[in-house]
Amino acid sequence: MVDKAPDLPSTSLLIRKAFILVLFTVYQYARNRCTDQAELSIYKENGHENLPTIYAITPTYARPEQKAELTRLSHVFTLVPNLYWIIVEDADEKTSLVENLLAKAGLTIRSTKLHVKTPPAYVTPKTAPYWVQPRGVKQRNAGLSWLRSYTDPDERSIVYFMDDDNTYSVDLFTEMSKTQPGRVSVWPVGLAGTLLVERPILNAKKTEVIGFNSVWSPERPFPIDMAAFAISKDLLFQHPEARFSYNAQLGYQETEILKNLVTPRELQPLATESEDVLVWHTRTEKTVLTGEDDLKKKGERSDEGLEV
Repeated sequence: MVDKAPDLPSTSLLIRKAFILVLFTVYQYARNRCTDQAELSIYKENGHENLPTIYAITPTYARPEQKAELTRLSHVFTLVPNLYWIIVEDADEKTSLVENLLAKAGLTIRSTKLHVKTPPAYVTPKTAPYWVQPRGVKQRNAGLSWLRSYTDPDERSIVYFMDDDNTYSVDLFTEMSKTQPGRVSVWPVGLAGTLLVERPILNAKKTEVIGFNSVWSPERPFPIDMAAFAISKDLLFQHPEARFSYNAQLGYQETEILKNLVTPRELQPLATESEDVLVWHTRTEKTVLTGEDDLKKKGERSDEGLEV
């Protein structure tokens, strides 16, 4: 007995199914495309040139992890067109590593490279904890001096202290762009101050900062992380005395600059409707290089001919 051959769909049915599949694929692409455009609307509306420039000041120093840190950070700049990078090396002269990284990332025209060496008296000994000396003081002040010397006082722009080992969502800069002239804006920071998140405490309308949830030195006038605030640049011209200092108490660098600009109640809360943390105070673990040390004793090295 011969089995009956299965019925095959007609050619017209196959064509109809293929047409429906194409329509569905086009619909999905269009829907995703619209979502993408909505998410990027802050950069598309009237062109991103109408957004305030965000000057990001980044202190950096030579270490095995430096290029990896700066590479990760450079990707944020390629995604946020109104970010301008002021990168300040803790060095006697500019290095080719930073120069090459900016060139390869296409950020040469959207960056300024500075260098200033930390005084020996304020260099943390290798055997001491990282926090025994304030870091980045002269570098951040160099960035502030450059801004006051080479940018327009009347330009609507924002200043942010963007450490090279933190983790940043691009959405943070959408929020940061809302910083009003004459204001300092603030938002939550993840993994800061021994908490999962440090945040400003707001009034019922979420329009005013009435306190902070800090548990580490909560008596500080501004008990927040360096990643937690941005400054409208006009304030820095109105208050040329605002800068960082080696004389500040441990953990008081944020207070050192902000005390000259605003009171805690004058802070502008941002990211008030977001259910996500947009920046994290991460810290890269120091790389174990005992194998490299053994090679150096033999006059060899693993990175010969490479820039790591």
